[in-house]
Amino acid sequence: MNPCPCGFHGSNTKPCTCSHQTVTRYQKRISGPMLDRIDIHIEVPRVDFEKLSDKRRGESSDDIRARVEQARQRQRERFAELKNGVMTNADMRVAEVRQFCELDDAGQQLVKAAMTQLQLSARAYHRILKLSRTIADLAGEESIQSTHLAEALQYRPKGMMV
Repeated sequence: MNPCPCGFHGSNTKPCTCSHQTVTRYQKRISGPMLDRIDIHIEVPRVDFEKLSDKRRGESSDDIRARVEQARQRQRERFAELKNGVMTNADMRVAEVRQFCELDDAGQQLVKAAMTQLQLSARAYHRILKLSRTIADLAGEESIQSTHLAEALQYRPKGMMV
């Protein structure tokens, strides 16, 4: 969704013409509980011509597909013994999150601070842990590290306390 009705709130290329009240009302059209159910929020800025026309190539789709398939295989192996329909990290319920998303002391401190500062709900807490588990799987790690948790926290909505 756009950040405001005119689409330029927070832009560095064109000033927003909306009042603060208009921006707030526009952003509140989607309720906190609804936003809380979305795992990844990413702000996508406008891309300038130089970046669009650049000849450099990023990571290939084949490389990304292979990494995702490896992560999915880790998940299939992790949940193979369970007989409750859980096949991916996203399918985990609270019991599986407790079992498969254990955090070290540094991770516990980070998530505790985030819960307090961002006023996160229980739903957001579990979603952050599941996303952290997926980020760790994509990185080929057996356990969730603080860096995975920090990345997952960065995907929470900016400016919203959900």
